[in-house]
Amino acid sequence: MTTPTHIADKAPPSDAPLIDREAVRWYGARRQSALLMLVYAALILACVWSLVSAGDFTLGRKPWQNLMTTAGELSRPSFVDLWFGNTQLEYKSDDGQVLRVENQRASEAKFLSGLGSAIWTTLKIATLGSLLAAILGAPLGFLSAKNMHAPVAVAWLARRVLDICRSIHTLVFGLLIVGIIGLGPMAGILAIALHSMGTWGKLYAESIETLDMRPIEAVRATGASPVQVFLFAVWPALLPNFISNHLYIWEYNIRDSTVLGLIGAGGLGLLVSEAVSLFQWGRLATLLIAIVLMVVAFDALSRRIRAAVL
Repeated sequence: MTTPTHIADKAPPSDAPLIDREAVRWYGARRQSALLMLVYAALILACVWSLVSAGDFTLGRKPWQNLMTTAGELSRPSFVDLWFGNTQLEYKSDDGQVLRVENQRASEAKFLSGLGSAIWTTLKIATLGSLLAAILGAPLGFLSAKNMHAPVAVAWLARRVLDICRSIHTLVFGLLIVGIIGLGPMAGILAIALHSMGTWGKLYAESIETLDMRPIEAVRATGASPVQVFLFAVWPALLPNFISNHLYIWEYNIRDSTVLGLIGAGGLGLLVSEAVSLFQWGRLATLLIAIVLMVVAFDALSRRIRAAVL
């Protein structure tokens, strides 16, 4: 009589095909990862070789001396002049003639007052630009999501619009819009919105594609219109991701909007441009501290909002 052990020895393992398939996938993924790493390494080598061959792989003349000089000038932010500034600072010509006398404390107080206004302008640009990006990007993200089954031509067009907006930098959009509507915060708002809608729409589409489709199909089976499917099935499931993505893009745009003043959109970027042009490194240090504090404060606020909602 054959024992159960012998029968088990002779019987082929039932999961052998499954194990073989998993092994093939594992080795295939490893080969693909190795190939991608080789391509990336080749790209790095090509970049370095191109810089070396063009003579651009250099830090310039006396880089450490220049670094120490700049660091020393930045180490004294101008806001300390509000308390320790010279009230009778004299500016003299080369021959020693006094050109003008300045009260540094009064001058710094005026600058800090303008800094507060610039921070508010930057916040307005980032806030309204992010909101407009959400309004413009949400429909395109919904249409480009594969599991929403939009018409092929419409889905293709929506994806291309998002790709184009995402690939053009905010500053480029800003230059174009300034040429159309002129200088001012509105140009910054539209530049932020047009670039961010590409990122916003893509994140929104990816969130939709990860949804559990069973509740959505159940609502669709009742004969609901696309708008009803969105309101009663898609939107409630997407709300946490919507809030998280919007906070992330909003935070990014606060940083991005600080440089839009370079092209005439106002805000902190305008003051940064003026400080760099006039070699006022103390003022620049004050501006950089203000930017860092603003971003850190918003990051802390957004974390608390995410923790409360998600």
